[in-house]
Amino acid sequence: MTSTITNAPTDAPTDAPAGTGTGTGTGTGTGTGTGTPPWHSALRRAKHACTRPDPWKRGPLLTALALLLGLFLLLHGWIPNRVGNLGSLVETFLPWFGLFVPVLLAGALWRRSAAALCALLLPLTVWLNLFGGLFVDKSHGGGDLTVVSHNVGAENPDPAGTARDLVASGAEVLALEEISAEAKPLYEKALAKAYPHHTVQGTVGLWSKLPLSDARPVDTEQDVGPLGDAKPADAVLADTRALRATVATDQGPLAVYVAHLGSVRVVPGEGFATGHRDRGARALAKSVAAERNERVVLLGDMNGTLDDRALAGLTSRLDSAQEKAGDGFGFTWPAKFPVARIDQILVRGVQPQAAWTLPATGSDHLPVAAAIDYR
Repeated sequence: MTSTITNAPTDAPTDAPAGTGTGTGTGTGTGTGTGTPPWHSALRRAKHACTRPDPWKRGPLLTALALLLGLFLLLHGWIPNRVGNLGSLVETFLPWFGLFVPVLLAGALWRRSAAALCALLLPLTVWLNLFGGLFVDKSHGGGDLTVVSHNVGAENPDPAGTARDLVASGAEVLALEEISAEAKPLYEKALAKAYPHHTVQGTVGLWSKLPLSDARPVDTEQDVGPLGDAKPADAVLADTRALRATVATDQGPLAVYVAHLGSVRVVPGEGFATGHRDRGARALAKSVAAERNERVVLLGDMNGTLDDRALAGLTSRLDSAQEKAGDGFGFTWPAKFPVARIDQILVRGVQPQAAWTLPATGSDHLPVAAAIDYR
């Protein structure tokens, strides 16, 4: 009796197939603790997907910002200038607003917002429509005449070196702006051999390998009010900032204007101060409109981009060499890290074949160049 009671538990596992007890205990424990049936994982994913916001409902703020950016770029011309010339300030740096597109794109991808991604199509399309064409190289090579314009800077520490750099460009016609009284003889001496013909009117000058005639100052209304009214019409002011001359070419006369419009400033309490620049732009536009020569080239520092509505009087009559035959934005200022193209070459009656910027000199502006053909 005692033997039966004692041996029963020992003999029971012996009658079962080897490994059954161990396999049941270990396999069940392991399977329950670390393994998950496929149907259970699928159910959990489905539940999670159902409880998440719809991809078209996610990121409403990103969607709204994308739409606002698109409307901002599309309707920038409606931004008024009545308060601090805000419209002109925006248009000066308008291309840079495109940087918000990749920022919003990153946010939309992070939020997995389908609505924001679709909304971004608006600012992207508008920006490409405004500026995408600038990234196509439109230069054709050749050209009957190469012209260069450079704001040499009144504080330029090396006028002679700047002059040598400009001579190396090989340009037939060279325009300089912001020539200080102290630097004027240095430029005249350094450029005399390469450019036998030149005229300087106030702070702007024109040097040419071809004969010049009819050189005269152009009134950009720098003097206004009683002082300006008291001066005779033929007065040549020390601060003259524009001139006009005729360049004699084998294909006929070419009217060349050189101008340096008034500076602009961001002034606290006043905003974007552009009064002198805007008045000069209107006066210069009147002179160009009255020009009888069919072939016209305007070289100079406009202190504004071509998107700025203040220059509409000029851009409506003249074509930009950079837009017609350049590659890229062609930013010129400031020279160390250019963010805007305020130095322009504008033409009428001639065909730009190429346009480019030259390496930096001692000035805070980059020189601009263009090759043109006579039509």
